[in-house]
Amino acid sequence: MANILISGASIAGTSAAYWLRRHGFTVTVVERAPAVRAGGYKVDLRGAALRVIERMGIMDAVRARATDMRVATHYDADGEKVATMDADLFGGRTGDDVEIMRGDLNELLYELTRDEVEYVFDDSVTAIAEDGTVTFERSAPRVFDLVIGADGAHSNVRRLAFGPEEGFVRHLGHYISICSVPDPLGLDREEAVHAAPRRTANVYSTRQDDGVARAMFIWSSPPLAYDHRDVERQKELLGAAMSGMRWEVPRLLDAVREADDLYFDAVCQIRMDRWSKGRVVLLGDAAYCASPASGQGTSLAVVGAYVLAGELAAGRGPEGYERELRDFVTANQALADANLKGMVIPSRFALWFQLAMIRLIPRLPGRDRMVERVAGPIRRAANAIGLKDYME
Repeated sequence: MANILISGASIAGTSAAYWLRRHGFTVTVVERAPAVRAGGYKVDLRGAALRVIERMGIMDAVRARATDMRVATHYDADGEKVATMDADLFGGRTGDDVEIMRGDLNELLYELTRDEVEYVFDDSVTAIAEDGTVTFERSAPRVFDLVIGADGAHSNVRRLAFGPEEGFVRHLGHYISICSVPDPLGLDREEAVHAAPRRTANVYSTRQDDGVARAMFIWSSPPLAYDHRDVERQKELLGAAMSGMRWEVPRLLDAVREADDLYFDAVCQIRMDRWSKGRVVLLGDAAYCASPASGQGTSLAVVGAYVLAGELAAGRGPEGYERELRDFVTANQALADANLKGMVIPSRFALWFQLAMIRLIPRLPGRDRMVERVAGPIRRAANAIGLKDYME
């Protein structure tokens, strides 16, 4: 029975832990944080990912924790409402698609695995030898048959096995930042959006929130130099990027200064010719980050974990995993560039035109065609894989 180490108790890591145990592997998960990360931001589950969630037996629990967002409202610089649209259309969701808070989904997956999987928190991998010996920051060295790097776009395992991040990252010309803030508008399952040329501010409150909201900022920018662990520097960069914006942005930036859960990163993708090397295989954002702009990062993690565990159990190994998943990853990474054009508007005219179209959608005879233009590419990419039944 193979002994497997997963680096990262993310959605990719906890999903892989579940399926590997189902197939009879012995699984250890090491996570740098002191516990499974709570909170976070809204994520979507679509297409093939929903079928995986159903096979895990947690679909009812996932739907019970859905955000239940109702509407997205666009505001001008003076705080006047200028356009409103259905929240699902705003997020490109159709049919059975589910939106859930990232922390809620990860908590469900952790609870599903904690009794059968060894979790080691507050620790991380420092070296991986060819014979499978893994050394850690705090724990004693141990030997594993396989190490799975599920530790995000800035993967430590990828760096140790494949080399520096710079060789695999594709910068998409934007940055994104998200954190918790006091709810400035008394939102009720609503997204409030203010866009200016080359930058957008969004604040939302879900069904689970009580007096708390999430502020999200996204803007055009060339690559920035900063330390990924220097939160104060990230807050400075965010403030500079949003400087001069009106609406609620100054108040939101004041709240950001007090936030203790800031997420700040380039909108980027990870592109690799291969996802495995020796005893190491990469999963989720570590291997094929599609960026938040794709809307498919969580679905890629869930589906990738299912396929990796299944192919390992079937004896086809990492090679089978790559064959099964590569086209699915390519289809979903391709969504990012087009989606960014609707998230960050390059000019005042383009912004005026976008808001005019949003106002017209409810009255247009071709409304269904307009919805298909928004949601169709995402739906097709989300279903661009035929899932095998590895438990047969």
